Parts: sequence; structure tokens; C-alpha cells
Amino acid sequence: MKSKLASLLIAPSILSADFSCLAKEVAEVEEAGADWLHLDVMDGHFVPNLTFGAGLVSTLRPLTQLPLDCHLMVSRPEQWISAFAEAGADRITVHAEATVHLDRLLHQIRDAGCKVGVSLNPATPVSAIEEVLDSVDLVLVMSVNPGFGGQKFIEGALSKVEQLVRLKGRRKYLIQIDGGIQVSNVAKCRAAGVDCVVAGTAVFAQKDRKKALQELRTAAQSSGRMIK
Repeated sequence: MKSKLASLLIAPSILSADFSCLAKEVAEVEEAGADWLHLDVMDGHFVPNLTFGAGLVSTLRPLTQLPLDCHLMVSRPEQWISAFAEAGADRITVHAEATVHLDRLLHQIRDAGCKVGVSLNPATPVSAIEEVLDSVDLVLVMSVNPGFGGQKFIEGALSKVEQLVRLKGRRKYLIQIDGGIQVSNVAKCRAAGVDCVVAGTAVFAQKDRKKALQELRTAAQSSGRMIK
């Protein structure tokens, strides 16, 4: 089979959307060609900010056909899984740093009927999750310290992406990156092996969301990354 350019998945983060007209914002990025909708859930404990809970997921679920990609930046995440699954989350990603029973937590997500993700903060090595890579559908590499939008991209995150590519083998997990993603760095992310980027201001801060998504994809294609 001939190789072809791999397609980059883009998950706009509603943390950067205008919450006064959220339904309209979501409809715009869906029509513009977004692949997933990313929801950054913060509890004010695991990270120094507070956003929203499962109630917003249940509000958004009937408004969009996009997969709801829920990133739980919370303490004691095992207490949150059922509520988000019941609200309509398609994917639930939890932090390796937030639990002492990571394997159990990942199986809890699977048992709740959702795709399973695990995330790493910038200071956490890939070795922290090697033993659970067979249990996940997605690995989220944080390229900023979580808690706030609009931060500068941490270049060292790309070495983690490259490690995850080497460890992948026959595993099917996707590699996602979140934090400071812009047209100027998305090609580097794609070249390192990223399958999905979370984009906040790079999409929602732009008047023309379709153009913003296309510019990210066009820039990513310049990486020349191929799939079989």
C-alpha cells in the first residue's frame, strides 16, 4: 500500500470560546471542520483554576455531533468518571499525577463506556505511564503547565512525543498535545509524531474559524509526516 500524508486531528478547546454564545461557537467550529471538541475540566485543586463540570457536557451533547474529548485536570478523578460518562463524554483523559491507582482508574473509564486517555504534565516523564500504555486509546502530552490558556509552548514536550512513538509498536493509541499550539509550531508537533492537537486561541480567537483550521492543517502538512 502506498504511503500518504497523515491527517492531523484538531480539537478546539472551548476554554477559549465565548461562553456568552457557546452554542453558536460550537456550531461554528463544527461547521468549519473541527474533528473533536476539547473540554478542559479544572477543579481549582489539581490546577490553580476552576472551569466547569459534567453539567456542561450534558448541555453540549445534544448540540453537536463532534466527539466530546474531556480532559480532567482534577484531584481524585475516580470520583468524576461516572458523571462525565453519563453526561455524554466520548473520551475521558485523566492525569497520571492525580491518582495512585492509575491502572484501576483507566479501567474504570473503559467500563463506563468511554475511550481512555492518560495525560502527562511537563515535569512528568513518559516512564510514569509505560506500564499502562496497553490500556489507553490516547496519550495527552501537556506542552504547557496546566491551569491557564494562552501560555507559551514548551519545546521539551516534543521529546516525549518521540518517545511515545518509539514505544507504540502494535499499540493503537493516539498521541495528543495541548498547550500553546499555533500555526508556527504545529509542523514540529506533527513531525514529532502528534496525531491530534488541542487548539484554543489558535481557533476561537480567530474570526474565520474555517480558515484557522485550514491554516493549522496546511502548516502540519509541511512536516511531511507519512503513514502507510
